Amino acid sequence: MEAVPSDISKILGPSEQVQLFIKEKIYHPKINVDSVVLTNQRIILRHPHALGMKKDYTDYSYADIANAIFDKGLLRSSVKCVLRFGGDPLHLGDLPNSAAEKAYGIIRENIARFQNPLTVGAYGMAPVSYPAYQQQATASAVAAAAAGPVCKKCGGTSARGSRFCSSCGHSL
Repeated sequence: MEAVPSDISKILGPSEQVQLFIKEKIYHPKINVDSVVLTNQRIILRHPHALGMKKDYTDYSYADIANAIFDKGLLRSSVKCVLRFGGDPLHLGDLPNSAAEKAYGIIRENIARFQNPLTVGAYGMAPVSYPAYQQQATASAVAAAAAGPVCKKCGGTSARGSRFCSSCGHSL
C-alpha cells in the first residue's frame, strides 16, 4: 500500500483507520491524480485541482451503500457501489485488478458490518444484551400471543377472539 497523503490523515476521525489507499494510474503525463481512500468507516474520494494547490473530498459512509458490484477486466477492473437512497452509484473505475479486488473485499466487509445491527462494533457501539430472565419472558409472551384457537378443518392457528379461521375461513 502506498503512503497515505498528509491531507487525508488530517481529515480522519479519532478511531478511523485507513485500510486501503489507491492512487489512480494514468498512462499519460498528468498533474492532477485522483485517489480513493478506504477507511474502516467510509470511502473518501480525493480530487486535487489547480496544480495540486486545492483538493476536494467526497466521502460515502458504508451505512449509505446498499450493494457493491465488481466488474473484472483483463488488466483493469471497476467497483460500483449502489447507494441506498437513490442517486448516481459511486463508480470506482479503471483500477488495477489487484487493487480493485482488495477494495471490493474491504467494501463488502464494511457494508456487512455497518448494515447488520447485531454485529459487534456496528456504528461504533456494542450490541445491547438483555438479562436471561427478560429473554425468557419475551419468548413466553410471544408464544402465548401466538396460541389462539385452532381450526378443526385445516389445523391452522388464528388470533384470539376471532370467529373464523384466518387460513381457510371455516367458523371456529
